[in-house]
Amino acid sequence: MSAGETRAGLPFGGAGGVAYEIRSAAGAADREACFAVRRRVFVVEQHVPEELEFDSHDALDAAAAHVLAVRVDGLPLGTSRLLYGPQAADRTGGDLTVGSLGRLAVAEEARGLGIGAALVRAVEDLARERGLLTVELHAQTRALGFYERLGYEAYGVEYESVGIPHRGMRRVL
Repeated sequence: MSAGETRAGLPFGGAGGVAYEIRSAAGAADREACFAVRRRVFVVEQHVPEELEFDSHDALDAAAAHVLAVRVDGLPLGTSRLLYGPQAADRTGGDLTVGSLGRLAVAEEARGLGIGAALVRAVEDLARERGLLTVELHAQTRALGFYERLGYEAYGVEYESVGIPHRGMRRVL
């Protein structure tokens, strides 16, 4: 998916009577919409300190690609981020064939509509376009089942990040 393109070039979802599209974030307004969803989910709901939620990768276009789920009336419903390349080595172990999926967030009122899965698939599409072979992520342990249903496998031990238990997961594309 290129910047501003919807998944497969068409509106993607419509579950539960809510029509939405998944697209690559293009420009400052889309990027701020992604950040607004993350702020609502992680900072407000999960009490993650804002200074820990937003990091240097958010400003690096060469290392980060953001995807956005938007209701047809323009309301942002969800987002995720793909980190890749040399600037993301701290997340990928320096392996340039690995991308790091992160910051997956879906607004509370939009959960259960398939938006989370659609965002994961959109990030995987972006990873393939960039020649990546594997996507890794750091899942909150309560979300392990969600990612397992999408083909991700857990590895390593559980650890705590921002006060929330996590596990590493990966999927070969």
